[in-house]
Amino acid sequence: MSRIHEALKRAAEERDTSQAAQTITLALEAPRVEGFAENGASVKAAGTLPRTATVAPHPLQSPHLRFDSLVARCARREWRPEPNTNVFSNPMANASGAEQFRTLRSRLYQIRGNQRTYALLVTSSLPNEGKTFVTSNLAQAIVQKAHQRVLIIDADLRYPQLHLALGAPLAPGLTDYLCGEVDELAAIQHGNDENFCIISGGNQSGNPSELLSNGRFKILLDRLTPVFDWVILDSSPCLPVADASMLADLSNGVLLVVRAGSTPADVVQKVCQHLKRKNVIGVVLNGADENEMHGSQYYGYGYGNSTVA
Repeated sequence: MSRIHEALKRAAEERDTSQAAQTITLALEAPRVEGFAENGASVKAAGTLPRTATVAPHPLQSPHLRFDSLVARCARREWRPEPNTNVFSNPMANASGAEQFRTLRSRLYQIRGNQRTYALLVTSSLPNEGKTFVTSNLAQAIVQKAHQRVLIIDADLRYPQLHLALGAPLAPGLTDYLCGEVDELAAIQHGNDENFCIISGGNQSGNPSELLSNGRFKILLDRLTPVFDWVILDSSPCLPVADASMLADLSNGVLLVVRAGSTPADVVQKVCQHLKRKNVIGVVLNGADENEMHGSQYYGYGYGNSTVA
């Protein structure tokens, strides 16, 4: 009997030690800082504050999460898409652009093959090449297909702009989730179409690389990707920072956006070399002049064996 008593005592001591270690881990979460203004302008951080708050719980841990349950629990917002960057806001005026995104959609479905869900990273070499424009319009082209569910995530935490293209609120969003301020469902929102969801950039953080690599982003993708047909990540440009390369390891494929007449050829070569070991499935040539494309509606060039216009 004394041996059983000693074994129970040791088990209780080990359990207490484990709980204490967990409390220490949760107390080391990233500090809270000030956020981006709603119009996307940067707000100067007010400095870090000591944090000992417990990380928000994960309501999506259940492997049996259903899409209708997720939609019922996340926020519905009134989106007001920016007409100058949304080719589907006026299909008659932007018929050519809308058709090009449908063509891009078809190419991506061919590449995805039999995979039921797909996480796609959209990035560029440098800023202002149109990756956010491509992300938002590609998502809308996919949602036009019947029964297709799309989640777009603004993972460009240094300069989040994806919410502006859709006219959606900036926060709560990805940074708020990564800091442990909110759970996944509080960070997700949708507009009138329940099949089209977004996680905006969220309130400003002074340490985006650390947040993206703290393990919670991978947890987010592991839990949400099975719920959607497509999860599309809008990331920072490749060359200035390492965020895109890090996120590429969590994605099924990488789409590189190049701006016609603007991005130097040697820069594109450098980025392709930088992403050599990543699954780059193709390149989008953005801002091309149709009159200079020899009568073709849609041209592009790819990396590796696959080509996506």
